[in-house]
Amino acid sequence: MQKIKLLYVITKLELGGAQKQLLSLISRLDKERYTPFLMTAADGFLLKDFLSIKGLRLIKVRFLERPINPVKDFLAFYQIYTFLKKNKIDIVHTHSLKAGILGRWAARFAQVKIIVHTVHGWSFNQYQNHFLRRFIVWLERLTALITDRLITVSWHDLSKGLANRIGNRDKYKLIRYGIDYEQFRKEDRSLREQLGIGIDDLVVGMVSCFKPQKSPQDFVRLALLVNKNQNSNGVKFILAGDGVLRNKIERSISQFNLGQQVILTGWQEDINRILQAIDIFVLTSLWEGLPISVLEAMAAALPVVATNTGGIMEIVHDGRTGFLIQPGDINQMSEKLNSLLKNDSLRKQFGQNARNSLNADFFLENMVKNTENFYQDLINKAKQCHVN
Repeated sequence: MQKIKLLYVITKLELGGAQKQLLSLISRLDKERYTPFLMTAADGFLLKDFLSIKGLRLIKVRFLERPINPVKDFLAFYQIYTFLKKNKIDIVHTHSLKAGILGRWAARFAQVKIIVHTVHGWSFNQYQNHFLRRFIVWLERLTALITDRLITVSWHDLSKGLANRIGNRDKYKLIRYGIDYEQFRKEDRSLREQLGIGIDDLVVGMVSCFKPQKSPQDFVRLALLVNKNQNSNGVKFILAGDGVLRNKIERSISQFNLGQQVILTGWQEDINRILQAIDIFVLTSLWEGLPISVLEAMAAALPVVATNTGGIMEIVHDGRTGFLIQPGDINQMSEKLNSLLKNDSLRKQFGQNARNSLNADFFLENMVKNTENFYQDLINKAKQCHVN
């Protein structure tokens, strides 16, 4: 049986949910049935992980980058188009805004039979300039017309797409992120000692890219409020990640005199070590799709205090597995966080509830199986259309 040639396109291989999901998918894809290719930017934290995948051919697109640049964008488009024509790709599956637009239009002009895009949280939001937001929505609407199916990882994004008239309901498919539960059951507290954290210290942690969407400055403000509380002595805050806002974060830590309380670890590939070192997981995002970091924290039996945005409410149950707070409301977040810091039994109860609440929809093997079945359905439909 002839293998299906499958090209993935993603803007950059940073340590994010979309990239980690794609890494898991390609690693476990049936290589007897599919020949996978990946086109992406020339650099990225996870580049070496993708290069190690047996059977994957990775192509670096020199001009593919996030900022809008008409010349570079055209050159990136042309490189993708040329590759598609030369290699006779059967399926193009894009991820992220820039790669999603350029990759799908290149596939259209190259006459690829099947075009798929995964929405890892829509790229338009209420914090953007009005005209920029309208332009992105228009681009997504237009590009949806040439897309066979749109995958979302949350019901929230499915509903948001329909509300903005991006495709019709039949064009959407929900496939949840999948995680390896066993990976997050391993006991490893070595990072605490490595970071100089005392055995009795309580630790609050967040894992994210340092970009405006994640609002990491709010995490620093949260540390300031919690450590002002007279009963919160000994609370440490771990912020794992890196990005464009790092300098601002470091200045805030210095300004608030939090050098002994807030620890910046940089990028950490073994997220389980971070999660095993903390007692409560926090996420301060202004907007989201369905953050994989929250799923990982729940699998590690951690209570979650997060902003109520995107699909987070679909996995975090307020008052049972954690607390949901309105974005930007750091005072309310500090109150809820303090209630967990002061109550050991509540933390353990919430954490166990969180682990138990994750059903088979979020199993890694089911995510891979659901995606492969999805591809097969599209292939069968394409064959029927060709016969007719």
